[in-house]
Amino acid sequence: MLPRTLFQRTTAALATLSALLLGAPSAAATAPPLRPAATEAVAPPTPLTGAQLSASWTGPLSTRGRWIVDADGNRFKLTSGNWEGAQGTWTGSGDLNDPANHARAEPGYSMPLGLDRAPISTILADFHSLGLNSVRLPYSNALIHDTAPVPDAAVKANPQLRGKTPLQVLDAVVAALTADGFAVILNNHTTTARFCCGLDGNERWNSGQTTRQWVDDWLLMVNRYKTNKRVVGADLRNEVRRDTWDDPNWGWYDEHDLYAAYEEAGNRILEAAPDMLIIMEGINWYGIPLDGLPHGRPGLKPVATLSHTLIRSDKLVYAAHFYGYTGPANTGASSGPGATGDPRYEDFTAEQLAQVVGSEALFVTRDGQHFTAPVWISEFGAAGRGSTDAKEQTWLHRFTDILVANDTDFAIWPLVGWLDSDGNQMDNWALLGYGASGVRRGIQDGGDWRADDWNRLVTAPGRTGPVARTPRWNMLDLDHADYNVSATMLAKPDWSPGNRKGNCPDGQRLAGLGRGDSRGLCTDAGRPTKGHGTWTVVTDERYVTRGDWASGYTKLQCPDDTFAVGYSVHSDAMAALLCAPAAGSLPATGRTVWFDRGDNRPATGGSTGSDWAPRHYKGQCADDEYLAGVAYTWKWNHGGVPDALLCRPLG
Repeated sequence: MLPRTLFQRTTAALATLSALLLGAPSAAATAPPLRPAATEAVAPPTPLTGAQLSASWTGPLSTRGRWIVDADGNRFKLTSGNWEGAQGTWTGSGDLNDPANHARAEPGYSMPLGLDRAPISTILADFHSLGLNSVRLPYSNALIHDTAPVPDAAVKANPQLRGKTPLQVLDAVVAALTADGFAVILNNHTTTARFCCGLDGNERWNSGQTTRQWVDDWLLMVNRYKTNKRVVGADLRNEVRRDTWDDPNWGWYDEHDLYAAYEEAGNRILEAAPDMLIIMEGINWYGIPLDGLPHGRPGLKPVATLSHTLIRSDKLVYAAHFYGYTGPANTGASSGPGATGDPRYEDFTAEQLAQVVGSEALFVTRDGQHFTAPVWISEFGAAGRGSTDAKEQTWLHRFTDILVANDTDFAIWPLVGWLDSDGNQMDNWALLGYGASGVRRGIQDGGDWRADDWNRLVTAPGRTGPVARTPRWNMLDLDHADYNVSATMLAKPDWSPGNRKGNCPDGQRLAGLGRGDSRGLCTDAGRPTKGHGTWTVVTDERYVTRGDWASGYTKLQCPDDTFAVGYSVHSDAMAALLCAPAAGSLPATGRTVWFDRGDNRPATGGSTGSDWAPRHYKGQCADDEYLAGVAYTWKWNHGGVPDALLCRPLG
């Protein structure tokens, strides 16, 4: 995250704008409860030993609806912090070896901060005292390829790390964290070893590198750690934003498309390391921050109408960042380039803040939608000891209320900083500060106004224990390209050459289609079991049986005892239907669902509270039905797009 002082120093040429068209969902966060009285101190958490934390959960992690669960199906709430430093601390000007040219004058040497000041075992014991169960580890792509040993002085308190490269140091940190029971989430924070954020050359995943290089680096990292089941997640990229000339976008399928880049990287990672959570942040900034020009922080809003579907649909987690001094359309700059008159999050009332956080992020946790997933607030924080900023303090109180009320997964920024020679924290945002002699001063040591908020957050009651499996709905997006998320079909040759094609994840079936936009909806509701045998590609009417269910229309119908799991289009016209065999017989009676003149979707269930094909009519089978056929016509200028579905009962 970008401190205010760094943003104020950032200057750039302002160029023409490519504005994004982003729809905002209407859902809001739960209203926060009343806070304890200001005089009521909140007790700190009871620290767990490494053995106790290790015994409390089993990796790997996955998702069930809006919840993250461990390998036993028990809720695992990410109670996390950011151990920063390995992403780079140099501010971009001046001598790299001069501490004054590093964020907060704390050079990290591409390593997690503090290794020169305290043994890893001491730092991890302090993490336990904070009540953490997981750690977000930011790193840079430059770190992966840096073959120079770290300076001996930079690992003074951990001499076992002398002579190691930054990546080897990261290996040791990961091994220590996971041996002590912590879950580790890897975060690709930056491309270069320069401190984020602003116009710093790290704006996009492919700033200074190609998308292929970025994906290859991710594959190197997940292959490096995939046998360690406590390395649980790949947080794909930090705070994607506009560079000098161009905005990121969501779904344009060009070099600036964050949506498509996430989809590619996530599926490649899951092919290599199927146990990983795939964590995706929204767009952090678009537009030129000048009053009168379009600009803003979309967050996860685009997910409402264009969500992701991975080859493992139980591995997707969305993430968002919130800081009081920024806002929905405020960069955080107080003056100079980038400063606008837009409100900051700290300017909102408690009710307004809850609504904004809901509309930008927490709406994703609504049950039963195509976008339903856990949301991890993977960065938030405020200046602590010594700060007298009343507005920021009020903001953190209110934001803590929202996290507690919604039982939201979180990771505070940052965990570790330095103390100066007088024992003062050089970064008073850090929860822990270490002096050169190893002395520690932390949030629990008195004098830090954030202690009660933090303690209430990590000790708040929330959901625990087993989480039942619930039906999933996932979107297929054939607007611009293939959308193959079936591991079965990915291993086979192209089943519909020359056409755009999409397949549901294995374990799901096709439930609905959009009329004219090539979108589809998949589900596992009812869980029909796929049987053995050949999957059938249907391109004509040879399997139409038991009557004409769409007279005068061309029909693609699955053979009896099979159900649709994919489809292909040419332009937006139907080209083929992909059908998978069921493990047993399926009912052959059914009904025709017409959607040529309007939506025809179930009244309840089935992602009916969300729009998976915006501005287009949608047809959808009920949750207890399977899609057995599609009807279309070229007459009356219909253009061969889907007009009707054949829906049959599952049993």
